[in-house]
Amino acid sequence: MKKIKYYYNTQSLRYERFEETLRNKFLRVIGFLSATAVFALFIVYLAYTYMDSPKEKQLKREVSQLKFQYGILNKKLDEMSGTLDELENRDDKTYRVILEADPISADVRTAGVGGSLRYKDLDGYSNSTLMVNITEKLDRIRRRMYIQSKSYDELAQMIKSKEEMLASIPAIQPVSNRDLRRIGSGFGVRIDPIYKVARMHEGIDFTAPVGTPIYATGNGVVTTVDYGDRGYGNYVVIKHGYGYQTLYGHMSRIKAKVGQKVVRGDIIGYVGNSGKSTGPHCHYEVIRNNKKIDPINFFYNDLSPKEFQQLLEIAGRNGQSLD
Repeated sequence: MKKIKYYYNTQSLRYERFEETLRNKFLRVIGFLSATAVFALFIVYLAYTYMDSPKEKQLKREVSQLKFQYGILNKKLDEMSGTLDELENRDDKTYRVILEADPISADVRTAGVGGSLRYKDLDGYSNSTLMVNITEKLDRIRRRMYIQSKSYDELAQMIKSKEEMLASIPAIQPVSNRDLRRIGSGFGVRIDPIYKVARMHEGIDFTAPVGTPIYATGNGVVTTVDYGDRGYGNYVVIKHGYGYQTLYGHMSRIKAKVGQKVVRGDIIGYVGNSGKSTGPHCHYEVIRNNKKIDPINFFYNDLSPKEFQQLLEIAGRNGQSLD
């Protein structure tokens, strides 16, 4: 049963029946609906702001996994970059030096891969910086790999045309020396064993028992065979061509003859203690364009990278030479 409402009329001084107008009813309904709508919108806002839907939760997990994978990719790219650094260093400082070719300039190796517009498609995302950095790093590595590949093609062509040169340039140790501790003294300023003063030692001393074979370190022609009791003692000089010569001193016996053509690995004499020497050894020099240079850079056919590093450490120790 509908509830009847009354109100007190101050004009007539009595209670009269309250009749609500249609307008008031309409306004009341509109007010109720508006309040309901505002409340509903507030609830929806809270839900979307602080509560994730199942799909959103899945997307967040996928984004987290992608960021993790990007991190792994970044580490792998750093490892690839380090490997490329080593290859480029060998290319410029070993292979191209051997082949007498100019190194590739750093500007060419590290040239850019495009302007900022290149990665415009990756802008506007919450992880845009990460994606752009990884993509740019990958593009730079790809460019460096392409340049290095072209460099190897060029070196291969040089090798084909310079096989004779490569066979002639000194490339092994003159004494069989798997025990690297036989290096008595390296190239550089050393204490003279006789005069006890610092002097330039222009070769490398290989200690070995008297009679140990001494080998030609590259193809060439014997230009000097000298027997003496001073200086180098009994020694041999080989002319390899391409500006290179090698000298082998303090032999006990010489096998090579002047004018003889030798091939890398031929025995040219035997270790001794002749001349100005304080113990049996082979004093070995490399001469390029009439200038004596460090022979340690010409053992690349003999040694692994690890053995070569060990040889560098031994030869670099300051001390007293044997001659």
